[in-house]
Amino acid sequence: MADITIPAFIRGRTVRENLVRFDGRGASPSFLAPDPELLLADLPLRDPGALGELHALAFDEIVDFLARLGRHLDPDRNEFLAQALENSVHWSDMTAPLVRSAYAQLPALFAADTVREVADTAIGIDRLDGWVQLRMSDGRVAAIRAMGARAAHIIAGNSPLVAALTIVRNAIARSDAVIKLPSNDPLTALAIARTMAAIAPQHPITRHLSVAYWKGGSQEFERRLYRPAHLEKIVAWGGLASVRHITQYVQPGLELIALDPKRSATVIGVDAFADTATLTDVARRAATDVGALNQLGCLNARVIYVASGTDAAGLARANQVGQLVYDQMQLLPAAVSTPAKRFDPELRAHLSALRTSPEYYRVIGGSRDEGAVIVSQLSEPVDFHTLLSGRVANIVPVDTPLDALKYVNAYTQTIGVYPESLKWQLRDKLALHGAQRLTSLGYAASGNTALPQDAIEPLRRMVRWIVDETCDTAKVTPLWSAMPEALTPRVQGE
Repeated sequence: MADITIPAFIRGRTVRENLVRFDGRGASPSFLAPDPELLLADLPLRDPGALGELHALAFDEIVDFLARLGRHLDPDRNEFLAQALENSVHWSDMTAPLVRSAYAQLPALFAADTVREVADTAIGIDRLDGWVQLRMSDGRVAAIRAMGARAAHIIAGNSPLVAALTIVRNAIARSDAVIKLPSNDPLTALAIARTMAAIAPQHPITRHLSVAYWKGGSQEFERRLYRPAHLEKIVAWGGLASVRHITQYVQPGLELIALDPKRSATVIGVDAFADTATLTDVARRAATDVGALNQLGCLNARVIYVASGTDAAGLARANQVGQLVYDQMQLLPAAVSTPAKRFDPELRAHLSALRTSPEYYRVIGGSRDEGAVIVSQLSEPVDFHTLLSGRVANIVPVDTPLDALKYVNAYTQTIGVYPESLKWQLRDKLALHGAQRLTSLGYAASGNTALPQDAIEPLRRMVRWIVDETCDTAKVTPLWSAMPEALTPRVQGE
């Protein structure tokens, strides 16, 4: 195939000059992109005072701009998104139907009501739009405001929605963003940025966005970019190695907001076995939590703890759930889930090995890389559960949902629970063990961007919280009032 060029976008300007070749990840093809060393002078916003033009915008103006942008994000009418969709096959881990489905969701992220909900839930629109006055118990009057920062965003490429969410959050925060394109999605953020320039090239939000590719781990380049003189925040999505690499640049004045890798699970109570219709519905929900996004997200279920019991009858019930989950996974629409684009050969080898030990594990499906369900015949996950991907789930029979607690830790992100009453019973315990998000079974991949993520509030941390205090000596006792009279300086002539 001919070399594909991935330009850079620097504050409204598309850059195609000084191209160098970059190797694709794994079997992905190489591509051409501007030499990041020659972009370094323009990537960071060197004058923080220039953020003033963003803070001069009323929040309604930001909402209007994002809503207008969202109306232009249709790949059937937007040449930049159409090109990105066409070329995503070369680098994306997602299949084409899933990329198109993600692109179909882009306008909703930029809709006015959505943007307002995100801003007001995470921060408060009044705190974004100006100074909010508070009267404190000690008599002082304080005014606080959430103000933007200069930030680098090292985004994940497992879903195009990450790029869009980053751009929305940056605009809400009135921040300046430098987005590092991920090798498995070097197209979406760039397409959205170029759309911004096409509809409003001189808008302050357009002028405070830069998008470029550089190879992760380029220490000399990153050492010169990740400096408090250039940036106040680094927002890092990604694997453990990349997050650890970025920590070396953290110092006073440069904060790391880490959205590091997580694993998710499911807990199903005994109520699932009430009748055939209920069990089929539960299996459909569980299959959705496993299969959505082709299990590429941290939020996808991998291990499913089922309160079936662990005696012979309990194992039979667990095997029944396993078959139903597998069957339902094959019925998911292509816009939600498809067979994996690339199936992990190591995982395939593990599945083959388990088939030789049916007394310990039952493997349902997986012969055509279409996805599989491993039903443990013991009350514990498979020892390679961290490798589960490509729509492969592990069902673990337990006697009580409380037995799942010992497998929950700080790496646990989302837990889908059935029924709701069980979620309410377990939520404090699950949270104490490390779980970060609990949701109704079947909704793991249907998140709301206004809510906390990974047990933090990323948007709230993206802004800088500034305080202005007014202290009236008649109301706030000054420290100097405690000075002995003999030590109080006298004015000459007294």
